[in-house]
Parts: sequence; structure tokens; C-alpha cells
Amino acid sequence: MKIRKGLIKYTEALIVFTIWLFVFAAPVLMFQGDDSIIWSNVFAAWLGVLPFFLLFMVNHLLLSPLFLFRNKKLPYLISVIVLLCTFSVSTFLIEGSGQLNPERAPFPGHQQPPPLQGQNIGPHPGGFGQQLPPRNPINFPPFLNTFIISILVIGFDTGLRMISRWSKLEQEKTVLEKENVQNQLAFLRNQVSPHFFMNTLNNIHSLIDIDTEEAKDSIIKLSKLMRHLLYESEAEQTPLKKEIEFIRSYINLMKLRFTDKVEIEVAIPENLPDKTIPPLLFTSLIENAFKHGISYKHPSFIRINLSVADGWLNFDIANSKQVNDTNGPSNGIGLKNTRQRLDLLYAGNYTFDISENENEFAIKLSLPV
Repeated sequence: MKIRKGLIKYTEALIVFTIWLFVFAAPVLMFQGDDSIIWSNVFAAWLGVLPFFLLFMVNHLLLSPLFLFRNKKLPYLISVIVLLCTFSVSTFLIEGSGQLNPERAPFPGHQQPPPLQGQNIGPHPGGFGQQLPPRNPINFPPFLNTFIISILVIGFDTGLRMISRWSKLEQEKTVLEKENVQNQLAFLRNQVSPHFFMNTLNNIHSLIDIDTEEAKDSIIKLSKLMRHLLYESEAEQTPLKKEIEFIRSYINLMKLRFTDKVEIEVAIPENLPDKTIPPLLFTSLIENAFKHGISYKHPSFIRINLSVADGWLNFDIANSKQVNDTNGPSNGIGLKNTRQRLDLLYAGNYTFDISENENEFAIKLSLPV
């Protein structure tokens, strides 16, 4: 963020420096004779440009930071009008008495060309043979000329400062949005972990009285899962292969609690591409399936299918529905958390379809990888 802010600041300073360098360098090129530069004319031109440069700096360093960037638009407008009027009148009074002088040269040492005269090239009266009357050039009052140029100088500086300010605000907004997304993802991830840990401990507790050795082995598996939760899940992305290993271990622990009446099918290819995905993205969906799809009294099933094709990861999970499940699989906190994470991570570039009937609840999730 500091680098981007510094880049915007230095870019603005570079533009200002380049513009004024060109303005002050122009007289050197204009008043260059055959052998040398006419420095008297250059200094005179610089002396005429210097007040406008000072006007620019007053607006750039004083008025804009003091009023414009503090959202004091009316005081800024009033101060600019007062500055323009004061500057124009002062410049007019300093330069002369205020009378128009058509014969005055635009720069010292530079003479106006003589008026064009017509030549008698034909006998036709009133035609091209007559002498053309001289045209009087349109002269604006010096006060008005100075006022218009001052407006252009102030307008250029204000526009440049507003563009720079807008760029800074957009950068800050982007950073704040990113931090907000990260905070929300961390909150949702912390909601998943304790819930998963509690369920797994309940499974191991049920296994202790049945098979002590199996319970010990399950604790080792649980420790590996917790290592994944505590360390690898903190990253924004995790390798797909590690996430699949986590899912397999989790399902194996869940199988310890159920009898053969529960049909659990897992179809995941052995050779997975070297891709990364957000960690724990499927955990809530699997938890939801085990919570609402398993029955100890009636035959039940859970089917999981994962595949990668054409740059998309497809995750399908289906489970049986229980008659006495009053909350329903679609109302669990896991699905809400998963949908929120998907919105934050992929901003709509994903599909998350839920379908159900009297006997089955299914979810189809597709993500770009």
C-alpha cells in the first residue's frame, strides 16, 4: 500500500515538474538567434511566467490541502476566486497604467510586423487591385488575459490533484476491501474448525469402549488432521492433493462410528493435477452430509465424487434424507459458511447448485482451478 501511494505521489510530482520545465524551457528555444541565445528576452519571458508559477504553487501547496482535501468545497471556491481576482489586479497594476497599448510587443525586443498592404494588380475597381484597408487586431484587456490564464493554471493544478487524490482513495478502498475479505474468511474458517474438532472427538469417544487400539490409531490420525487445520489452513491456498488427503482421513475417522448399513462411496482420482484451492472448502459440505444423511436405524448413504476437467474442479456430494431431521440439510451453518466463502473468494465465478427430493439431498460445486 505504501509503495502504491508513493508511486502516485511521485507520478504527480513528475507531471508537475515536466510541465513547468517545458514552460520555462520554451523561451530558450524561442529566443535563440543564429549563434547564441538572446538571454534578455529569455529573462523577460521568465519574469512574465514566474507570477503564474507562484499562483500554481499557492493552490498546489496551500489551498488544495487546506480546503479541497478536507471536503471544504465552498471555502476553497471562495479562496480561489479571491486569489484569482487579487492576482489579476495586482499583475495589471504592476505592469502599467492599465491603458491598452496595441503597439506593445508580446516579448521585449520583438517588433510587430507592419500591416499588410494590397498591391495594384488589376484595373477592376473594388476588386483585387484596390488597396486593402488594414485590419485592427482584437485586443483583450490585460486584466482579462491574466484572469483567463490564471483560471487555466488553477484548473490544471486542481484537476491533477483531484485525479491523484481519487487514485489514492481507490487504492485505499481496494486494500480495505481485501482486508475485510481476509477477516471474514478467517472468521468463517474459525467457525469450521471447532465444529469439526468436536464431531471427531465424539467419534473417538464412542470408539474407545469398542476397540482401544483402533481408538489410539484414530487419535494419531486426528493429530495429523489438526496439524492441517492449525497450520496449512491459514494460507490463502493449499495444494489440492493435501486437501484430498485431509478429506480421506476425515472420512476414514467418520466411518469408525457407523455400521455397514451406512453406504459411503468416495470417487476421487489418484492422479490429481498440481493445483491449489482455498483450504477446508469442502469440509463443511462433508460435515453437513454426515450430520443429516446418516441414520442408525435405516439404511443411508453418502456419495462423494471429485474430478478436474477443462480447468474446473467439480465436487459432487449426495446423502440420504432422514424423516425425523427437522432442521434439514439445507439449513445448516456449514452451507451458509461455504456459500459466503465462495462469494468472497470467487466473486460469482463458480456454480453452487443444491437439489433435493424426498429421499436425497445433493450439492454440485464447480470451481475454476
